[in-house]
Amino acid sequence: MDNLKEYMNPEYFENRELSWLKFEVRCLNEARDKSIPLLERLKFVSITSSNLDEFFMVRVASLRDMVHAGYKKPDIAGMTASEQLKAINHDTRELVELQYSTYNRSLLPLLHNRGIYIIDAFEDLNQEQAEYADRYFDENVYPVLTPMAVDASRPFPLIRNKTLNIVALLEKKPETRVLVKKDKGSKKEKNVYEYATVQVPSVLPRLVPVPSAKEGDQSFLLLEQLIEKNISKLFSNYNVVCAYPYRIMRNADLTIDEDEAEDLLKEIEKQLKKRQWGEVIRLEVEDKIDKRLLKFLQQELHIESEDDIYEINGPIDLTFLMKMYGLPGCDDLRYQQHVPQRVPQIPQGANIFEAIKKGDILLHHPYQSFDPVVEFIRQAAKDPDVLAIKQTLYRVSGNSPIIASLAQAAENGKQVTVLVELKARFDEENNIVWAKKLEKAGCHVIYGLVGLKTHSKIALVVRKEDEGICRYVHLGTGNYNDSTAKLYTDCGIFTCSEAIGEDATAVFNMLSGYSEPLSWNRLVVAPIWLRNKFLKLIAREAEHARAGREAKITAKMNSLCDAEIIAALYDASAAGVEINLLVRGICCLKVGIPGISENIHVRSIVGNYLEHSRIFYFYNDGQEEVYMGSADWMPRNLDRRVEIIFPVEDPVLKDKVLHILEVEFADNVKANILQPDGLYEKIDKRGKQRINSQQIFCDEADEEAPKPKDVSKERVFTPAEPVT
Repeated sequence: MDNLKEYMNPEYFENRELSWLKFEVRCLNEARDKSIPLLERLKFVSITSSNLDEFFMVRVASLRDMVHAGYKKPDIAGMTASEQLKAINHDTRELVELQYSTYNRSLLPLLHNRGIYIIDAFEDLNQEQAEYADRYFDENVYPVLTPMAVDASRPFPLIRNKTLNIVALLEKKPETRVLVKKDKGSKKEKNVYEYATVQVPSVLPRLVPVPSAKEGDQSFLLLEQLIEKNISKLFSNYNVVCAYPYRIMRNADLTIDEDEAEDLLKEIEKQLKKRQWGEVIRLEVEDKIDKRLLKFLQQELHIESEDDIYEINGPIDLTFLMKMYGLPGCDDLRYQQHVPQRVPQIPQGANIFEAIKKGDILLHHPYQSFDPVVEFIRQAAKDPDVLAIKQTLYRVSGNSPIIASLAQAAENGKQVTVLVELKARFDEENNIVWAKKLEKAGCHVIYGLVGLKTHSKIALVVRKEDEGICRYVHLGTGNYNDSTAKLYTDCGIFTCSEAIGEDATAVFNMLSGYSEPLSWNRLVVAPIWLRNKFLKLIAREAEHARAGREAKITAKMNSLCDAEIIAALYDASAAGVEINLLVRGICCLKVGIPGISENIHVRSIVGNYLEHSRIFYFYNDGQEEVYMGSADWMPRNLDRRVEIIFPVEDPVLKDKVLHILEVEFADNVKANILQPDGLYEKIDKRGKQRINSQQIFCDEADEEAPKPKDVSKERVFTPAEPVT
């Protein structure tokens, strides 16, 4: 660490949160790209909206907590929490403005050109549509609504996190007004204004289909507009002066004292409920909202700073656009969906253990199917020779076939150990449900480790065979989630390597029994060993460069924000190491610093799939080493999580992984290149062959997939001759 101090100047680092907002801009730029199909562009607007919600609930909330606690220590870029909040406010407002200008000025007109209308004002409906909407409200919406008046006897209700609501200014009808004496012999009516709020029910579709004026068109009315139009039906004794939608974001960062929690599962269940009434950190309102209503919301929601109020020029919460992605009759407005292909080494119906016995197998999702991973656990659950299954689960799908197979394995009498990480953010409730189900089935469930998240992706199957016990292992870069495996790019390996099998057993013994092995055969595990391993690998390349030998580092990850790792990369760059980084999201490293980072090149790929795999390559004077795993170069991954990095040693598999990196670093369609000024720019493609890495991998998976047998050539049906 001492030799890296010269690279720890805050000027050499980008702030983590501001770097993340730049990633949001890259996502939004996909929505602005005219070469992308229209509904795909809508999807990216929805994604940026959803991402921004989580950013506020967690990252901004955490900074707010630091300010409240008087925490003054600056981050690696030299910014205090309050300075970061100020900068975030500025950049977020620019992002939101870009979001809505994209939606209003670009996407809506294009939708209209295709006969697709999102009507966000009731006044824009024709008579037939208005009558239909009123009937829909009376029959489907009105019975669900609960108007909440606010007065001396009825306090302002709890507004749930992320819900869309409507606030109304009410005036008592003349016949119900109070008469007060103005002076002797005269009376004057007193105007009484009151307030009310109504939650837009999330159980109903936000997009309400209404009849179209032209055959073939598709028209939708936003649910909040429908409620606004009919809101007077909820307050019969009042005239509704005005009504506007609003939404709040609350602090959703869990604070769990694991040392004091007797039962972690119960403690997390309790903390989840608190998410609904955490501090309000963001208020979104329509930009034309009545000032009286805005002041009322500020007071009731205890919003002290104008920085926390976002006046929106359009529909609040654009995540509803994801619902439009599957519109019927619009196939030309979407990419043709690639079907994940089977892995050539594991044909349909194969015994997966026999396939792995023949040699290590590389999986590349979503280009190749996730089914072999599901089948690995399913076959293990039914195989009479399987003695034990051990697996870590961080995020799983809503109806996970892996969970079902693990439960079945326990019911079949096998030894099943599952580590369910209860602290997986925003999946806590889902994981609690699965943990209880697995326990009921007879599985031994471990609820993570105190103070650490278990983020590693490992599954171990112990099988009794003629030659003795054999251990089969799956190691991956992504979660055991069959749903996200269709959307995220990840890699995995099946192996029955004896050395890795021993390491896998040691991992689970460490997780269940807290026994740390003295050494590892092949795996590198955080939080104890991984940081030093990466620092040594980087330093070794620097030594080769200083000795005049060729030196290269190529790494792909989701985020790069660890100061010590970045300093080590600066040192290697200064020594002459050629460093190429593919960092999808946060990157706190700066390129082009004279004498420091001139040999470092950073790119980010934002495409149809979410880049999620982590791959690390070190030239090592020609003795190339390749690693994959679950960890990014972030302090949380290296110091506060159980992570696993594993080597790719089989020469054929190593070549395949290097091919993945080669194609991604040749991408000139979806790649964004980090510039010395901190901005990202697309590559100028004029006169160049277009290289879209994700499309290339789709095509390669199609070519390599085992071809289905032509059943018609195998079976011959001879018609029976008529009986004479």
